[in-house]
Amino acid sequence: MELDFLQKNVDVTNLSNFKTKAKSKYYFEINNLDDVNRLKDINIFCKEQNISLLYIWAGTNLLFAFDEYNWVIVKNNLNWWNYDEKTMILESFTNEWISDIAKDLEDKYNQNLWHRFIWLPWSVWWAVYWNAWCFWLETENNFLDAEVYDTETWQINIISKINMLFDYRSSFIKDSNNRYFIIKVRFDLSKKIEKYHSDVDNIDFRENKQPKWNTCWSFFKNPSKEFSAWALIEQVWLKWYKLWWAFFSPLHANFLMHDWNWTYKDLLDLVDFAINKVKSEKLIVLSPEVRIIFNN
Repeated sequence: MELDFLQKNVDVTNLSNFKTKAKSKYYFEINNLDDVNRLKDINIFCKEQNISLLYIWAGTNLLFAFDEYNWVIVKNNLNWWNYDEKTMILESFTNEWISDIAKDLEDKYNQNLWHRFIWLPWSVWWAVYWNAWCFWLETENNFLDAEVYDTETWQINIISKINMLFDYRSSFIKDSNNRYFIIKVRFDLSKKIEKYHSDVDNIDFRENKQPKWNTCWSFFKNPSKEFSAWALIEQVWLKWYKLWWAFFSPLHANFLMHDWNWTYKDLLDLVDFAINKVKSEKLIVLSPEVRIIFNN
């Protein structure tokens, strides 16, 4: 079975903010709701060919650990959102940038509940998938439900908050092995809910205390409230540390970066080195927050 709507040998370098050189053997973009129905044929094709399927979206928090992805990449381009001022319900397709929504909510509706999400470089999909967190404000706090396409039953279902099984940097969708394609999400912004209170000026923090180029922002999860990844990296003297063409930022130790002569192997070598060093000296295992995509 061949699918004539699948593009072949597409350059996907710019779909990751690390911009490591990468191609995909098969590629498809979902630009409207009719395109969602193509997922049935794509999944059948993948099963027949015994190949993998990868969904990606705005918010390039990815590290492509391959030169060519031998399977299928599906890029989500569904964009639109609406905020009801009476009910305070936000409804959004999943390729929207959560930072742009947060800023427009303040500027147009005087709704500042998501202020900490301004400049958060993730899409609504990624925010749900990873349960995005910013100074103790998490996506799950205001999540109502998600409209998803089930690639096993070929039906559109609604997943409620209780069934999303949110946890720190985790969700039911993340653990579903690409079974569900998230179409649309609803949030209730009538009440501020936060795990812990924070008065951090996130605008100043992102403007002056974080690097902005050749990085996918915070690379490792914080192991706990008491142990932050950036502090552990500093304590083992890896801030500024450079291995081949990869290094941890002098501005923020948990930002993995690279010079222009990089490869993804340089980045992975430094990641492994940092994990082993922190484990050896601090007896704590760091886990990546950035999604690393291997060719398998």
